[in-house]
This record gives sequence, structure tokens and C-alpha cells, in this order.
Amino acid sequence: MAVQKKPVVVEELRNDREGAPAPLIQPWPSSGSMGAETRGLLTGSDGIYVRDAEGRELIDGPAGMWCVNVGHRNEALISAMSEQARDLTYNSPWYTTTSPADRLAEELAARAPGDLDHVFFTTGGSSAVETALRLMQFANNVRGRPEKKLIVSRQAGYHGSTYLSASLNGRPRDHDWMDSASHLVRKLTAPDPFRRPEGMDLEAFEDFLVEEFAALIRKEGADRIGAFVAEPVQASGGVIVPPKGYLPRMAELCRRNDILYISDEVVTAFGRLGSVFASSDVFGIQPDMITFAKGVTSGYFPLGGVMVSAALLESIRSSEHTDAMFSHGLTYSSHPIGCAVALKNLELLEDGILDHVREISPYFLESLKRLEKHDLVGEVRGMGLMACIECVADREGKNPLALDLEVGKRIDRHAQELGLLVRPLINMCVMSPPLTIDRSQIDRMADILDQSIRSTMDDLTREGLWKGR
Repeated sequence: MAVQKKPVVVEELRNDREGAPAPLIQPWPSSGSMGAETRGLLTGSDGIYVRDAEGRELIDGPAGMWCVNVGHRNEALISAMSEQARDLTYNSPWYTTTSPADRLAEELAARAPGDLDHVFFTTGGSSAVETALRLMQFANNVRGRPEKKLIVSRQAGYHGSTYLSASLNGRPRDHDWMDSASHLVRKLTAPDPFRRPEGMDLEAFEDFLVEEFAALIRKEGADRIGAFVAEPVQASGGVIVPPKGYLPRMAELCRRNDILYISDEVVTAFGRLGSVFASSDVFGIQPDMITFAKGVTSGYFPLGGVMVSAALLESIRSSEHTDAMFSHGLTYSSHPIGCAVALKNLELLEDGILDHVREISPYFLESLKRLEKHDLVGEVRGMGLMACIECVADREGKNPLALDLEVGKRIDRHAQELGLLVRPLINMCVMSPPLTIDRSQIDRMADILDQSIRSTMDDLTREGLWKGR
């Protein structure tokens, strides 16, 4: 698809239909535009590109929302969806199961690390995390440990939009106006090497992070902490890649203190880092549960799930409360169409796409790393096919607050004019393109970002918001 040099996304208040509010309430709206906001209309897609209502085409830099891993309009996934819909459209998971669900469970269990031999299917990432947390609570209830319910998460983390999963989120703006189960959650420092204390090397920073968790366990008591929940790479927090030994050491603290380790792989699973599951392959950890969604169907159908250890299930089955009901489930759990799509998606990933990700990832990161030549860019970081450009007012102070906090959106607007969508996050821009992206397309992405950052620096300078270095 050819790339057109015009923007696709426009946010404005709807004023057609004689001032009537827009019927569609968009996700994450501001109160002043809630129910009255329109966003750019997309009408088509192909490969790594999306198309708007006027036929303008752009590289899908975020792959939708970290999820269109095998690319848009993949005929194999379309056929799998259509064929399953003709065979069996839906079943109630309360009373029956289906061949796609059983087969997918077997395939995932065969690929998950250690004894993660079981899976509970959900409808997405939020419901997957919610399920894992409720399973932790249920397990401690039937084992006679109702006080062991505290959940440890981290600043800059993102785990979902449902009530309990959202309570774990570590971005301040997520809690400014929303209620949460804050009494159940304790948050640790984000493992962000870029923002570690001045003068502290990486080894000392890692020690600090691990000791912070150890101190929390001593303070609260291991008998009160039920789970530690962590993304291997903090995605929406700005693609934060932790120090190398951090996750294994945190996992060991959990093991020694009988705390369930829940690895939130909603973004990092299914190829984003070159593996089906990254916890063991990439980070060397053995969790008690892994949550997943997004890339499991490449975004073609809503599906998520939780991989659960055999040891955890055995501890539940062997409790004294064998009649206790895990009263949790979803109408669309184990949906046969979603499971059929996921089976074909897994086949595609393992038929060369995972190898491609491992081969091309260094080139992707090296190409974007060159953007650090710009004074506005504090750091370009990433892993696999996910990366973040973090903008700062000055490199020494690493201060984003002195900048216009819409700087990410400014870069995105310029990039759209040149043929690229990025995901703006305040002072950051995130890229996580379809895993099928090739070198020439990476070159195009990098060129567009280079020009867009230059244009943004010019804008900020002209408006007196930034003086550069």
C-alpha cells in the first residue's frame, strides 16, 4: 500500500446533527468531551498499513494496541474465523466445551514454561488479570489463609481497566478521578534505568529495587502478601526494560516467601519479543501464572487467558474445602471462534514470524536509537519489536514537565502527515509495529520519526516552550 502524506486521526467535538452528542462513547475520554467526541474513522487495512475514510494510508506503528502481530487482512486468520463460524458459532462454557478450546489449551500448555499446564480463557487482558487475582484470593480462602490477599505491583505499570486490575496500575493519572481497591495494593518503584537516582549504577539500582521488595515483605508480612504482578517489560509505562537480573531476583523473593508470581504478558507474549511466552525464554523466570491477550489472536478476535501452574491447582484441590465454588466465569470464555483464530495465529507465528522477529529486532532498535541525536530525545529504548522515544526538556535533568505535556501528540500529528501512526504517551512515543515489518519499512518509520521530531522541536522553539540544549 502506498503511503499518503495526510493525517488520519482527528479529535474534535461533534457538531453535526444539530449539536446532538455522538452516540459512541470513546475509551478514556475527558469529562468535557465525554459522549461528544469524534475520532478519525478507519475503513481498511493491509499488512502493516491502515486506511482512513478518505483513502489515506499510514504505517500502523502501534499495531493497533500492541496486538496486530501477524498484520492486517491475513487471509489464513480470516478463513479460520469464517470456517469456525460456519461449524459452531458459540457454546456455553458453563455446560459444554469445543474442540478449538480443548486444542488451544493443549497447545498453550505445551509451550508455557515449567508446570503451567492449565489455562482459563477470558475475553481480553483486563479480564485475564482480574481472573488471576481472583484465583489467588480463592486459593488462599480455601487454604485457610484469608488474610493473605495483598497484591504488589509497580509504579508505571498497567494491568487493565476492570476494578481490581485497574487498582494495580501505577500511572498517577489512572487514579486521579477513579475509585480503586487501593487498600489491597502496595506499589514498588518502577524498574526504569533511565530514571534511576543520579549517580547510581545499574547494579546498585537493581539491588535497591530488590531490597525495596524485601523490605515491604518484612513490613507487611509474607503471610499477608498474596501476589506480585509484573509486566516483563512495562509497556504502557513507556517500554521500560528492567535491569538484567531484576526479574529473576524478584521471582526468588516470591518463591521464598510463598507469594504467587503473576507475569503479565498481555503485551510481551505471542511474538512481540520473539517467543510465544517471554517469561522463561527471554527473562529466565518461572511464574505461577501468566496472563495473556492481544497477540494471541493478533487482535482479530477478543480473547485472553491465564496460564496456571499445576502446583497451584493441586493446592486448591487438596484443601479441606472441596465443595468451594470458584464463582468466576465469562459468557465468552473459551469462545470457539476466538480459539480457532488463536490456533491458526500460533501456527503462523511458528512458521517463520518468530524467527523473523528475533532476526530483525536488532535492526529495528538500532534504527530508532539514532534518533537520540536530537536534543529533544532523552532516550530511545526497547526490546524485540517494541520501543519508546522519551522526550525531555533537558538531558541532564531528564525533566519532562518543563515541556508541553502534549509533546507526544505533537510528534504523532507530524508523523501522520508523513504516513505513520505512533502511540503518544504524554512526553513519549511508543512503537510496536506488526511483526511482519521488513527493513525498508523500518527505514521509513525511522525517517518519518526523524522529520517529525525535528518539526516538533521547531514548533516548541517557536512557541517559546523549549530552548534546546
